[in-house]
Amino acid sequence: MATLKLLSFLILQIFCILEVANSQGVELGFYKKTCPNVEAIVKQTTAHYISHAPTLAAPLLRMHFHDCFVRGCDGSVLLNSTKGNQAEKDAIPNQSLRGFQVIDAAKSALEKECPGIVSCSDILALAARDAVELINGPTWAVPLGRRDGRVSILLDALKNLPTPFDNFTTLKTTFGSLGLNVKDLVVLSGGHTIGMSHCFSFSSRLYNFTGKGDMDPNMDQNYIGRLKIKCKPGDVTTIVEMDPGSFKSFDTDYYTMVSKRRRLFASDAALLTDSQTKAYILSQVNPYGSTFFKDFGESMIKMGKIGVLTGKAGEIRKHCAFRN
Repeated sequence: MATLKLLSFLILQIFCILEVANSQGVELGFYKKTCPNVEAIVKQTTAHYISHAPTLAAPLLRMHFHDCFVRGCDGSVLLNSTKGNQAEKDAIPNQSLRGFQVIDAAKSALEKECPGIVSCSDILALAARDAVELINGPTWAVPLGRRDGRVSILLDALKNLPTPFDNFTTLKTTFGSLGLNVKDLVVLSGGHTIGMSHCFSFSSRLYNFTGKGDMDPNMDQNYIGRLKIKCKPGDVTTIVEMDPGSFKSFDTDYYTMVSKRRRLFASDAALLTDSQTKAYILSQVNPYGSTFFKDFGESMIKMGKIGVLTGKAGEIRKHCAFRN
């Protein structure tokens, strides 16, 4: 009996050790010995593409965000659909994502340098950081060591991604379920300072806000007038600048535009309905006293740790769009 108890105890201890090994977190310098040039290679690749197409920065940042909010930061947003299974990439919120070629090019370069070592999810986290920095935004240290997930399901994206139509309560719940607080919510929303949006993401605010053919009273009426010139009822193809005049530059204009009620998304306007997020917005309006760049880096690091696969979990894909 004593022997059986000892054996059971030893098995349990071994199991616990394996569990800890498989759930260890990401860390700085993870590839120091196995692929020391990983960050330089990803940055060089990202810079090559951004120098030719600066507008790729916004979708690369958004891609990382969408990856982390669905099944954690596991690169599942990069996977192609397979027969009988539609992947996250094909969900409506992800159909406008661009920049997959940047991730593929970086992966190809890294496979030549250190084959089978660097995950696609880590490449995406680095490329998002580098893309922001390359358009005059902040930079931050990216902890690495993520592994790639094997599962990607379209419905997961539809269920878990925030939408442009969300009110504050919904946003707070969505972010909170992932361990992100209200400050993270208002800070990460500042990523909307770059990029473009299709008219259908906000047209209800222009033409049919409450179902009675009315406009959103929480949107600047002069701004609505200008948007109506570009976006006609039922328009599903036209795209509009998220930050008029500076949509290619990462800056604090997002908060200025929110404070003036000149943002496209209802979800951005919703940030004025909460005292904490409203106070943060107003504190960032003066760029010389802004803490946005520092705060953004901190929240991106926090977001990048959501649901990561480490240790022996997942895999290291050979090609980012396909499982091994």
